Amino acid sequence: MSAGLPGARREQRREREQRRRRSRTRWIVIAGALALVLVAGGTATALMLNGQGLGEAGGAETPVAVEPVVFPADEPAAAAGASPCTTVNVISSFENAEMVARLTDAYNAQPRDVDGTCVTVVASKDKSGLVAEDAARNFKDLPEEQRPTVWVPDASSWIALARSTGGGATVPAETTSIGASDIVLAMPEALAAEIGWQDDAPTWAEVYEAADDENAWSDLGHPEWGAFKLGKTSPLVASSGEAALLSSYGSASGVGGDLTRDEIIDPDVTEEVRQHELATSHYMATPEHFLWHARQSEDKGSVADFLSAVIVDEKSVWDYNRGITSRDGVNRIESDPPAEKLVPIYPTDGFYVADNPAVVLNGAWIDDLETAAAQDFLRFAVTKQGQQVVRETGYRDLNGEFDPLVAEVGQFTADPAGALPFPRGSVIRATQLAFPDVRKRAEVLFLVDVSGSMSETIAGGQTKLAAAKDAISEALGHFTPGDNVGLAAFSANDVDPISPGLVSPVADIGDTRADFLKALGKLKPIEFTPLYQAVDEAARERAAAWDPDRINAIVLLSDGQNEYFGPSVTEAQMLANLQQLHHHETPVLIFSLAYGSGADVEALQSISSATGAHYYDATDPTKVSDVLGDLVTSF
Repeated sequence: MSAGLPGARREQRREREQRRRRSRTRWIVIAGALALVLVAGGTATALMLNGQGLGEAGGAETPVAVEPVVFPADEPAAAAGASPCTTVNVISSFENAEMVARLTDAYNAQPRDVDGTCVTVVASKDKSGLVAEDAARNFKDLPEEQRPTVWVPDASSWIALARSTGGGATVPAETTSIGASDIVLAMPEALAAEIGWQDDAPTWAEVYEAADDENAWSDLGHPEWGAFKLGKTSPLVASSGEAALLSSYGSASGVGGDLTRDEIIDPDVTEEVRQHELATSHYMATPEHFLWHARQSEDKGSVADFLSAVIVDEKSVWDYNRGITSRDGVNRIESDPPAEKLVPIYPTDGFYVADNPAVVLNGAWIDDLETAAAQDFLRFAVTKQGQQVVRETGYRDLNGEFDPLVAEVGQFTADPAGALPFPRGSVIRATQLAFPDVRKRAEVLFLVDVSGSMSETIAGGQTKLAAAKDAISEALGHFTPGDNVGLAAFSANDVDPISPGLVSPVADIGDTRADFLKALGKLKPIEFTPLYQAVDEAARERAAAWDPDRINAIVLLSDGQNEYFGPSVTEAQMLANLQQLHHHETPVLIFSLAYGSGADVEALQSISSATGAHYYDATDPTKVSDVLGDLVTSF
């Protein structure tokens, strides 16, 4: 890639790469009790990069070596302060929600007295990208009583992004890191051993080269593993997705972790990143989504049928290896550990670190007492007791140390070389703006149930079909010119099977958006629900039009049970056909959305599972816009 660059620029990049390699000191002690331990009189030695919190500075070229943090003991009050208690609302990401919830429980378990009142900390969670958007708008869309006092995303990049997009008044630059989790390439053990990466870690360039090689596994004697399937989360909502995209830019430009906006907008670099993205099977909103499907795939026969490698944080690897998965990122399922565990791979040219920064927000809805209580909670998070919680929930503490059992189950490297802080906000913002251009393009058919039950009225006064139309119209904004998107609908009456069928062909949405929306507006409820037949026919048609350089998918929205009296495949036949297509050279993903309480949840889950895609729950029909918005981040 660098061969086509001017000599001076090529030399500059070489020098920066050498400088970055020389400065691979382990740095996650960053801001261990950055401000709050010091305010509380603790003895920890803290590090502030460039005199600011990491969320503002990021990307410092030379990490500063620090003394190990000495964690002070917690100092609860002798007795709780007076009621009513001061409430501290803490919002975390999905990824670090367990850690934050357990820190909250541990803090609330002891008496607290801040300026004469007791304190109650309440934890909630949401996707980091969505909270960053809310923070940039000063959380104006939330009622004041629901607005957070403390924000704990899983990486400083979201702090930087919120500040760079208008949230500087609400989100301070200085943050307190609570713990850390390296963002790694996770692979099933057998696959990592066969390709040699378990013992000899690759560069990111080597990862993308393997993912781009359709014969990668067959050349190693394992054609049964199929193509190299690389999983990534969306960089618009998840830190692991951000890290994956940044690593791609770092590899393509040759500067590793020294990214600037110049590399992001460089046309040659952009083209190479675009080629890297072609190796992505599809995107998902959270690491949990990928790991749920990996476990389902193993239970059916082989994890390699779904996944060759996925870019996730260490904590997610630990969860998976001990048998904990989650379909929706909210409800956790505990089962026996998998037969084939994941191993973390630390690419030799650097990997980003999710540093779990906590920040006490500024806002008119937060008074001085709430600020003081929030600071006391963060003081607790970096005490001896708080850091024990951090380690026990699968994270590195502020000295980079794991709980021994966590390290054993996760198969983690104690102190891997190459840890990188996320870059400054302008770089993060540039990658987010670039993602719609470089991401793998979509080849998507919206398949909408227009049975008679879609005429039912839901809370708010709309019919289910009207609300679904609004949600699809809004979700269409995710797609950009170059994405091929179409619309079909299905119902039936006594004389007209699978009606109305295809109403807007799958074509470049840059040219057909107006026609798509016009066709969407004309949809009307009919009568029956030929779910099995409609899905079977649509899957076959999309497989026939399969494009290897696109995410080939169907978005299925249905509110009812299969009900059809004409010729039709059975549910078992439909699922068998879908599984056959999934293992064929032209697999089509079917993302299903259960809409309303009458939806056949079990059937819709089975449809998505058979194709390696995800099921989404909008059985509360008022949430259809949010759920469909989440779903389209898969493209």
